[in-house]
Amino acid sequence: MLPRLAPARARHRLILSTPHALSTAAAPAPVPPTPTTPPAAPPLSAADLELLLRRGHYSASTHRFHSILPLLSHPSVILSSALHLSRRAHPSLLTPPHPPPTTVSSSAAAAVAAISSPSSHLRLLLPSRLKGQPLPFPTLPLRLAMRSAASALDAVFAPRAATFAYRGRHSAIRYLRSIPSASWFFRVAIPRQRFGPRHVRRLLDAISGKVDDPGFLEYLNELFVSEAVAFELGGCELGRGLPQESELTATLVNIFFDPVDRELMAVREEVHKKNPRIKDETVLHTPVRVYAVRYLDDILVVTSGSKMLTIEIRDRVIAVLERDLEVKVDRLGSSIHSAVSEKIEFLGIEFQAVPPSVLHPPMSEKAKRARKKYLKMKAEKAQELKNARETRRKKLGLKILNHLFKRMRRGEEFKFDFQIENEVQQVFKDWAEETVAEYFRSQEHCQYWHRLLTSGDFLSLARVRDQLPLALVDSYDKFQETLDRFLMPTRGHNMSEEEERIAEEEEEEEYEKRTVEDLTELKMRANAPIELVRKAVKLAGFTNSMGRPRPIKLLLCLDDADIIKWYAGVGRRWLDFFCCCRNFKMVKTVVSYHLRFSCFLTLAEKHDCTKRQAISHFTKDLKVKNDDGVTEVHFPTEREIRMMGDKNLTDPKPVDGALTMILVRLAVDDTSYSCLVHFCAKTDTVLYRIRLLQNRLNVDPLNENKWVCGLSAIHESLNKKCLPLCSMHASDLLLGNITLQDIDCTQFVDVE
Repeated sequence: MLPRLAPARARHRLILSTPHALSTAAAPAPVPPTPTTPPAAPPLSAADLELLLRRGHYSASTHRFHSILPLLSHPSVILSSALHLSRRAHPSLLTPPHPPPTTVSSSAAAAVAAISSPSSHLRLLLPSRLKGQPLPFPTLPLRLAMRSAASALDAVFAPRAATFAYRGRHSAIRYLRSIPSASWFFRVAIPRQRFGPRHVRRLLDAISGKVDDPGFLEYLNELFVSEAVAFELGGCELGRGLPQESELTATLVNIFFDPVDRELMAVREEVHKKNPRIKDETVLHTPVRVYAVRYLDDILVVTSGSKMLTIEIRDRVIAVLERDLEVKVDRLGSSIHSAVSEKIEFLGIEFQAVPPSVLHPPMSEKAKRARKKYLKMKAEKAQELKNARETRRKKLGLKILNHLFKRMRRGEEFKFDFQIENEVQQVFKDWAEETVAEYFRSQEHCQYWHRLLTSGDFLSLARVRDQLPLALVDSYDKFQETLDRFLMPTRGHNMSEEEERIAEEEEEEEYEKRTVEDLTELKMRANAPIELVRKAVKLAGFTNSMGRPRPIKLLLCLDDADIIKWYAGVGRRWLDFFCCCRNFKMVKTVVSYHLRFSCFLTLAEKHDCTKRQAISHFTKDLKVKNDDGVTEVHFPTEREIRMMGDKNLTDPKPVDGALTMILVRLAVDDTSYSCLVHFCAKTDTVLYRIRLLQNRLNVDPLNENKWVCGLSAIHESLNKKCLPLCSMHASDLLLGNITLQDIDCTQFVDVE
């Protein structure tokens, strides 16, 4: 429940009209409405855009593309960019809303103006503290123009990109886990540095090698000059869904590092030619190989050769970065590490080469005994169920026979159109044969009766047999032969010995194979940095100094469902991101215990009750009812967490944006603002205030002693900004399904 609404109506105004919101240029004039709406142009897919560029914008003589800038303002390209933003901003809908033709036409006209003058479509957000750094934000037309430019650049450069230049974290991690027999690795350590004019010059030179369009290059340069596109190399903010990252950043970074990819491809080709693979299967041979992975500005190189070869490769890569790209490199941080005895952190996950038995350890003797016990109990349970069914059938048959006998004793006759005596005899005969056959298939029963009928019989003694009639002795011998033929357990004993021998041979072969693999192969193990996860849990306030769950009092003003959704968003992002790690069980414990019970304590603090009462009301699965009275479960249940694994890898955003931001609901009764999510026209909204973790703790995210290493932060200019959201998008933002990148940050509301 929300607290009581404030008696006085709060005043609102758009942030654009306040002195705290500065524009880098005058606002563009509104586009006059057209009297007739032109027919909507069909959107272009990535393949269609690439085909269009190849056919109409490519010169075979110069091998370069031309006339890219006019293509960006084409209605089909603008519509494709709008659909891309709309799909990303509406993950809860099966079919995202299609932008209306009037919106697309007006956006296309505004995008043309944004292309000609990007600085006029920027809004400068000032931080809440005096010493903070302002941040320029692009308007929606400029974002559409940048999205169109990114699509065009992807169509030009993506087909020739290196195979190890990954666009998704889990794709890169999946490739790293498949690397065999790693010996040495190093990560190129790029210190934090601004992507400055010298880097922009190198980037534009690389683009001009494939694009012959001075206007397009001038447009990209204007984006950097106006800081519509601004980022840092060597940081941890790229590719994490933070609002300070533009639509063009990932594409431009991949183009900028293309010379490094080319150098690594040349190194790999040279090494592979000098060290071919031996095709003889009888020879254990591990050829020298070079593996590389790059995700944006993170570069990891793995080798299965000598250390001197790895040093040579590192020097060549660093030379390209320093000489050709003018990027500063920390040579000490780029040291060579042993893949077997040392760990290396890459993309927030620790990697190390280990024997295969470490990843897939054999069953211990205790585990084998436990499994045999479990299988025995399972067989006994199945036998009990089978016996119970037979008992029920027997009782039913006896009831039927008793009923028939009673009627016959009373002298009643049964009249049938045909004789059933033969049918009844055949049924009972089949039952008897099946029972006998099933009985004789049991080795235990045969051994039992053979022991009873053969042990301690005085007719087997010679002095007794001499005194008996010959016919009796012959009859006894024939009886013993029949017993031995049908009940002698020798055949079953031999079969069990044969099965045991085969099982022992298979176990020896498996042990031999496992030993050879441990001596000749190495597999890459991926582990979650559990200490950093625990430090992040403590920093965010989920646990106290003793590591025990505690409530977060800043969430008390939210509804119960919103509190649970925020915890669920943080927990699910952690689970989705680390699901491919070997120690995923420890991450499950953090989410299932620390986050779950912190949520219980927060709910108990809000309702002024005990933790036990909160658990009793919301249950262990944190069930809550929505506005329609339907019970919903947002937080992952304990059973769901136990069943999670890396079978269905996705590429989710890291937890940084959800962990370092809390949405505080404002107690106001004015809902006259429309939702700020891209292409959402709902006006039934609620006002939320953004509270950032670094501002609440008064901590600089660049200070690794007080912050978590590798944890990025939202720009401080968004702290305490207010945004209206509809119920669906507020739920999506709390659950982490969308980020602040999907919100028009230039239309924030100022509440006094």
